[in-house]
Amino acid sequence: MREIIVCTFLTLDGVMQAPGGPDEGAESGFEHGGWQKPVADDEVGTAISGWYEPSDAMLLGRKTYEIFASYWPTADPDNLFTHRMNSMHKYVATRTLTSLAWQNSTLLEGDIVDAVRKLKASDGGNINVVGSGDLAQTLIQHGLVDEYRLTIHPVIIGTGKRLFADGAIPTALEPVSVSTTKGGTIVGVYRPNGKPSYDSY
Repeated sequence: MREIIVCTFLTLDGVMQAPGGPDEGAESGFEHGGWQKPVADDEVGTAISGWYEPSDAMLLGRKTYEIFASYWPTADPDNLFTHRMNSMHKYVATRTLTSLAWQNSTLLEGDIVDAVRKLKASDGGNINVVGSGDLAQTLIQHGLVDEYRLTIHPVIIGTGKRLFADGAIPTALEPVSVSTTKGGTIVGVYRPNGKPSYDSY
């Protein structure tokens, strides 16, 4: 059984929207695009690279796919991560795209929840969900996420799409590993562990 792993950059207040550049998310009126790079450091980059080692595929929503497909095919070929991103298989959940130009990309057809269940049951390594907020929330709501790999950065944005939005299913999480970089970013890996328990002091 393959595992679905959500890999996401978050602000301290839980915003995941448009970390990559000032123009990202601008069409929706988001004013804080590009918030991640100024609060990242080398340790964050090392951690993110490690997230891809046990995985052989990505699961992407349309917006994230288009951002990646416009960058990675022509990125620096001497960067080992460039080869990794281009060579990994990409499964794309979209209702609007009818063809995909980026190498090793496949459109997921039909109901996305059914399609992801079939992917989980197929042969292969783990599958990383990168960015793709709407898709990630759908997978969370249907209990399809096996692990969260999160970088939680020391910045508060105040507005924007959150990974765990209102209506998220209450879930207990088991920490797999948690560390803090020299720049103050929390790098946390967590696995769903049933429902939360409740008590009083």
